Amino acid sequence: MIEQPPGSSGVDLLDVRSIRFVETAAPWLSSEERSALDRVWEDAVRANPNLFDGPVAACAGLEREDPHGLVITWARTTYRHYALRRVKGTARRLPALFVSVLQPTEDGRLMVGRMSSATAAPGRWQLPGGSLEPPEGDRPLDLAALRGHAARELVEETGVETAAEELTLWRVTLGAGGNVGALFTAPRRPVALLHDRFRALVSSEEALGREPELDRFALVRSPTGLARLAGPHVDYLEPVVRLFTGAAPPP
Repeated sequence: MIEQPPGSSGVDLLDVRSIRFVETAAPWLSSEERSALDRVWEDAVRANPNLFDGPVAACAGLEREDPHGLVITWARTTYRHYALRRVKGTARRLPALFVSVLQPTEDGRLMVGRMSSATAAPGRWQLPGGSLEPPEGDRPLDLAALRGHAARELVEETGVETAAEELTLWRVTLGAGGNVGALFTAPRRPVALLHDRFRALVSSEEALGREPELDRFALVRSPTGLARLAGPHVDYLEPVVRLFTGAAPPP
């Protein structure tokens, strides 16, 4: 099992070429844990009615298979399960499993987006992406499925259409809370195209009476530019920008 040192607050970016997925059952919850989970979830929904208890694939384990390969054990559950993070005295929570896309511009900047008030994390800056959904029927959860999901997230959040085959696995991020994300790079795009596609997406969503998942985006060239963006940042964002742009580490 890959773990961070006790007390670590950082993020590991794992250089990975292959991922193998193994499904397991979600952890059993006692009646007391289930009741506590339901109470916490109901409180969270009252505070943010945009929360949705849909199906999700959560991370149940992460191991090295070889120097550049990972084995990810995953379980089918729903978003409600993540409310266990707020239940004291339980060790049965599962970390999140997600995909994100690094969308670079032709001039070397990286696209980051701010989550809108219609999402579970309003105001948070992150890469385009989202939690992984379990495959339907007998379809496997594999790298091809992750690419397809990443391509859908990119177009749904930014309006930029990219074939799944054009996405390249770049790194796997391991957060201090155990959350695991597969990061893909997309082909470089002109700045004007990114602005045009995003404006068209926002107009389309507003015409349908919906708020887009991202309410704005920014193009950053370094961690310094990222630091100028007001609001919370997802934990992986600064180390990803630093590594991708080749910025020197802080002294």
